[in-house]
Amino acid sequence: MILSRPWARAGALALLAIVVVQVFAQEALAAPTPAPPAPPTAPAAPTGGVNIDVGGGKPSQSIVILLALTILSVAPAILLLCTCFTKVFVVLSISRNALGLQSVPPNQVIAGLALFLSLFIMGPTVSEMNKQGVQPYLKGEKTQSVAFTDGVEPLRTFMLKHTREDEIALLTKVAGKPLPKNADDVELTTLIPAFALSELRAAFIIGFVIYIPFLIIDMVVSAALMSLGMMMLPPVTVSLPFKMLLFVLVNGWGLIITALVASYK
Repeated sequence: MILSRPWARAGALALLAIVVVQVFAQEALAAPTPAPPAPPTAPAAPTGGVNIDVGGGKPSQSIVILLALTILSVAPAILLLCTCFTKVFVVLSISRNALGLQSVPPNQVIAGLALFLSLFIMGPTVSEMNKQGVQPYLKGEKTQSVAFTDGVEPLRTFMLKHTREDEIALLTKVAGKPLPKNADDVELTTLIPAFALSELRAAFIIGFVIYIPFLIIDMVVSAALMSLGMMMLPPVTVSLPFKMLLFVLVNGWGLIITALVASYK
């Protein structure tokens, strides 16, 4: 046979290789050319960003929650140093000690009474802060900085009204700064401690006035016991009922609360 010869077999293999190459070439030409990849598009602008000052728009919900948590974290310091809570609490504690009662009413009751009295006294100021600062910011009418400045102004006015000039001068001198020309030049870092010192001073003055009647009762009872020769009987034990009776007859709690509220009018 012809294919039995070596040169015949080699020719047949070469012919078969040529046919296979032509078939693959035709398939490659018939296949569609893939389209080039599209260039990457720019990401769309976020609809609800986390920018605090949104240029007249409402602040995002995440920022509002973050600001609320921040205010709650510093709320105890604000309550103690920027409101009348400290003065009310100190006066009520001094009144309890003047009666000779160490744990009645308990501290929780005094703190709760002082808290609600502080809310009652600070109600108009808090309303103005909400009206001028918080609500315009939540509605997008004011930026954060403007809302903070306008919202703090009612509280600043309240503290300036009940702060002694001597305390402001003292803290300004301690800080090594020049004296402010007017009330608008007083910084908050100076006004807040000056207000706290003024409140403590006023609380101690009111406490001194409250102590005097009860001290007189203690002295009268002590002199009576000495004259009767009852040396071993503690005067405090005998005077306590008389002090409680006097306090109830004159409506002591009502007088104290009335004096505290009137001191901020």
